[in-house]
Amino acid sequence: MKKYNYFFVGLGIALFFICSLVLISSKETENDEVPPSLIPPSAVSVAIPDDVEFCGNRLSLDRLDLRERFDREINSLTYLHGTMLMYIKRANRFFPVIEPVLKKNGIPGDFKYLCVVESGLDTRALSPAKAAGLWQFMEQTGKSYNLEITGEVDERYHVEKATEAACHYLKSAYTRYGNWVDVAAAYNAGMQRISSEMEKQQVGSALDLLLVSETSRYVFRILAMKMIFENPARYGFILKKENLYPPVAVRYVEVTANIDDLALFAKENGINYMQLKEFNVWLRDTKLKVPQGKSYRIAIPQKEDLYYNRRKIKVHDDVWISR
Repeated sequence: MKKYNYFFVGLGIALFFICSLVLISSKETENDEVPPSLIPPSAVSVAIPDDVEFCGNRLSLDRLDLRERFDREINSLTYLHGTMLMYIKRANRFFPVIEPVLKKNGIPGDFKYLCVVESGLDTRALSPAKAAGLWQFMEQTGKSYNLEITGEVDERYHVEKATEAACHYLKSAYTRYGNWVDVAAAYNAGMQRISSEMEKQQVGSALDLLLVSETSRYVFRILAMKMIFENPARYGFILKKENLYPPVAVRYVEVTANIDDLALFAKENGINYMQLKEFNVWLRDTKLKVPQGKSYRIAIPQKEDLYYNRRKIKVHDDVWISR
């Protein structure tokens, strides 16, 4: 009996302590003020405008689906901090090359943002589907727009020539559709796909089509990219002049005979093999065979421009810089 008495006494003491702890804990919880967030706000939804401008035309965002598609892209890009900073830095180097080609061909300057969406201005960009270069041409499409694509030469990686080819495609699409929004959608999905879906779904705009997610988002990603590029500081991207990547001046060597060793060719022209390939990404082998009657222009960077010099950096667009 004594053993049982000790047992119940011990159990009672244990229950008393447990209840006391629960009561103390509940009182402390009631008295403590728990803040709604343990960290300062770091993500704020971006304000959406009533409309956006593309290639000189206004696109209203009052329709619910259009507004929400734009909202998705502007918020996604706004919080891709490192990636967007890289895009703007690269643009200082490549927009001065791309813009004159677009203008010469009568293509609105806003299509440079399509190029950013396509490749991130990475001259070596290669998609899983094997689309290559700044404008992400597939091999068959590139050849159809007169780009040379062989084992030694791939002009999809040639900035000026690929931009020319893109202009020809965009002009062809504009002839078919008559508006630049549909042209932009066709660049992603292809003219045949956009035209056939318009016919099947009985609509007159690519924005009204039910398409795969990538194409459905594509135009709005371009619009969002443009909006951020036109006022980076508004979206939290703060850059100084010295942060931008400067253009590098080059001289051209006209090549009419075979080059058996591009490393030796580079050395003879005062640079190394890596630098030769960096400024001529379209050279795809260690040698270059030149067909009879043909010539190639190989870019040789100016040696002084291969070194960082803050004072020599030119800002292509002042809106990129926070004063």
